[in-house]
Amino acid sequence: MDMRILDFRSKNTSVKTLFLYRFIFKVKTMKTIITIIRVAVGWHFLYEGCIKLFADEWSAASYLNNSYGFFSGFYQWMAASTGRLAVIDFLNVWGLILIGVALCIGLFTRWASIAGALLLALYYFAYPPFGCSLFGSETVYIINQLFIETAVLVFIVCYNEKGYGLDHAIQFLRSSKQTPPEPISVPVHAAADVNTRRELLKDLAALPVVGLLGWGASQRIKLYGTDTLSGATIQLQQVALNELKGELPKGKLGPHEITRLVGGSNLINGFSHARDLIYANSLFKAYNTEKKIFETLMLCEQAGINCFSSGMNSIQLLAKYRKLTGSKMIVIAQAGSEREDIYQNINLAIDCGMEIIQIHGGSCDNHVKNSELDVIEKMINRIRSQGLVAGLGAHAIDSLIICEENGIIPDYYMKTMHHDNYWSAHPRAYREPFEVVNGNSEDRDRYHDNLFDTYPDRTIEFVNRVKIPVMGFKVLAAGAIRPKDGFKYAFENGADFICVGMFDFQVVDDVNICIDTLQNLQDRKRKWFS
Repeated sequence: MDMRILDFRSKNTSVKTLFLYRFIFKVKTMKTIITIIRVAVGWHFLYEGCIKLFADEWSAASYLNNSYGFFSGFYQWMAASTGRLAVIDFLNVWGLILIGVALCIGLFTRWASIAGALLLALYYFAYPPFGCSLFGSETVYIINQLFIETAVLVFIVCYNEKGYGLDHAIQFLRSSKQTPPEPISVPVHAAADVNTRRELLKDLAALPVVGLLGWGASQRIKLYGTDTLSGATIQLQQVALNELKGELPKGKLGPHEITRLVGGSNLINGFSHARDLIYANSLFKAYNTEKKIFETLMLCEQAGINCFSSGMNSIQLLAKYRKLTGSKMIVIAQAGSEREDIYQNINLAIDCGMEIIQIHGGSCDNHVKNSELDVIEKMINRIRSQGLVAGLGAHAIDSLIICEENGIIPDYYMKTMHHDNYWSAHPRAYREPFEVVNGNSEDRDRYHDNLFDTYPDRTIEFVNRVKIPVMGFKVLAAGAIRPKDGFKYAFENGADFICVGMFDFQVVDDVNICIDTLQNLQDRKRKWFS
């Protein structure tokens, strides 16, 4: 072949030939880009499928049972039957693997893309992010990773070019057998024909790449075990929604009918009360992202909890949650006082639409300790002036007794209620009335963020003689007492409601324990005041 034919500088090179070269370059570039994108999505499918396959006793049960949105009934129906669930688990795992392999090597690309898009759509509608930017940076309105990968696969289905792969290689081999070879003296553009042996090698290039990725993943699994960071494989010891034992009993606070188990906000605000573990607060905050908080609140509602008690740190977040989701969750705002304006937090709670406002336990303790009962009275009057239910919280039983003796009677009390029969509780001989707000002591026999109902017997005596509703909080002594024990203690000793902080994986289990506890109360003497 005369190489001068290929020289663009030759006077005989036509403008058409130049355009042809540019076109071929664009085609090859597009083919390469599509190949990279297709293999990347395929590898994600393959990886997720293999991780599920190798994970011990993996099942989609929790994922399906806890789904929300307008298709939640369909997903929960899929998990309702053991036999049906076994089929779904099998199809899920092997569907991911086979789709991933097909996309990686470019075999049956169109059909694999269709199947992959349908599977991703099922994942997407199990937890639809509709309405607004509900889950922070991972979701922008309706756009998340599932949406993007689905769009990529739909594009591959609709676009004629599928990239390098076995489909293209098979097509090349078939055409080479059917078409006789061209003579050596060919036009210039034939030198750039895409159906060459070089193109065939490109079609097969994905095979060693996938093999290398697979080998790397297998070595990582051998070294570190199953990748628990994969969203598809996270398995916590949690009870699914279909295992709920019934409906939570309710009581009334003013005009509001609320569940006797109320969600608490300390865990989502990073208040772990972890004694001397200095990293626990940061750990709680790192786990409870905005997305996780919203997921936890949704799960609470699905499990039947209709009320959440919150410190001022998360009031605006709860208002945002209710606005974005249309939630009917009743929120109790725990409002403390600020020196420059004792009504500042109350006004914020009112502006955020909170139905119930309670004076924060720490604030009440401090005002009583400092003989500032007038501040407590003014705060309660401000809440009532807005037609809202006014509560009064306390850690120290002396705070409530002194308020009662001075005629300050709220619509309900919120009091720490737990026994002291656990390892980290300090001896009674070294306890002081207002030690919770006095701060931590370096003396191991004194308070160090470890005990919140300083005198349990006095609390029980007070609760059993008052004639208004009582909500017990810190009933688990910030994780030192098991729920079955703590719930029973609080209800049997007079609490009408209990407020409990819960991680998402604890919600359903705690609801079931509360239901069992209330159904089997035997030693409660106080009548229900709600």
